[in-house]
Amino acid sequence: MLRVHFTGDDLARVRVATAPDPLWEITNSFQVLMTEENPLAFGEWRRLVRPVLPPACRMLAALLPPRGYSPDFLTPDPGGSSDLPGALDTVLSTPRTVLRQDFGRLTAVSPRPLPAGLRPLAEGDPGALRRLDGVLRVYHRHALAGFWPQIRAHIDADLALRSRAVLTGGTEGLLASFRPVLRWRPPVLESDYPVSRELRLGGRGLLLQPSFFCVRRPVTLADPGRTPVLVYPIRHTPDWTRGGAVPGSAELGALLGHTRAAILEDTVTGRTTGELAARFGISAAAVSQHTAVLRQAGLLTSARHGRFVLHTITPAGVSLLESPSGSPPVSSRPRGNRPHP
Repeated sequence: MLRVHFTGDDLARVRVATAPDPLWEITNSFQVLMTEENPLAFGEWRRLVRPVLPPACRMLAALLPPRGYSPDFLTPDPGGSSDLPGALDTVLSTPRTVLRQDFGRLTAVSPRPLPAGLRPLAEGDPGALRRLDGVLRVYHRHALAGFWPQIRAHIDADLALRSRAVLTGGTEGLLASFRPVLRWRPPVLESDYPVSRELRLGGRGLLLQPSFFCVRRPVTLADPGRTPVLVYPIRHTPDWTRGGAVPGSAELGALLGHTRAAILEDTVTGRTTGELAARFGISAAAVSQHTAVLRQAGLLTSARHGRFVLHTITPAGVSLLESPSGSPPVSSRPRGNRPHP
């Protein structure tokens, strides 16, 4: 069980990261890659990635075991940045004292001795750190970069849910919105966890980091003295690896028509099926048909939250709206009128 203890100051300093963290996605995805867990969400991704992953990435196996401790220095505080080069610069500048501490903890819990090749890294050898930098870049390029638009689209959909929770219930509503993964029992946020942990924020606040490859339960840093972060899992569509449609594909031929273009435009900030039905004067069943086509084309993602489904545009959908030829002329549509099917 993980128990995160809040004070009044902590509630005022709760933040939700607005983008995927590339280092958390590297860490979590590599651990997913090493297992057969959650085949519905990740089976196809594993099938695509495993054959193309370079041998150099085997270095990560000892650093990122499928279960248990992973060194905290591999997922540093992003400081508001979400780009890979900046994050890797932070990893490369990790003090030697921190490296020794993290590797000491990793050695203590590892069932096997660490490979000899990692000893220079544990001592902060600059050449070893540069090799780690290269391996992390190679892994990201082969395992994540091609899927980043889909990853970002799913996280944007989750953020739309969290925004609604804040608007209707403030910070308390936000924390309550993570059920059943997280359980808010003021002033404590609880979750299932492989070990017993009591994390006392002590006025530092908490960063809630959505992660596409986080599975089942949240993750936090082992060192309670570092910036408090709670990485939480998001919902997935089973066919997410099919995303990334581009204007001109056969699937986009089904999108011609003002209704679907209007629905797509309206989901920029996230809309439920019922809201779309009310706004455009069509039935919920008709909305579901339109959103299914948009979703299959990779232009929309849908996430169930309680009793409603929230639809959110993807980066490919935004590109289509901005394209002069990829969609009907949405910007020229008469505002306030019901679109024609």
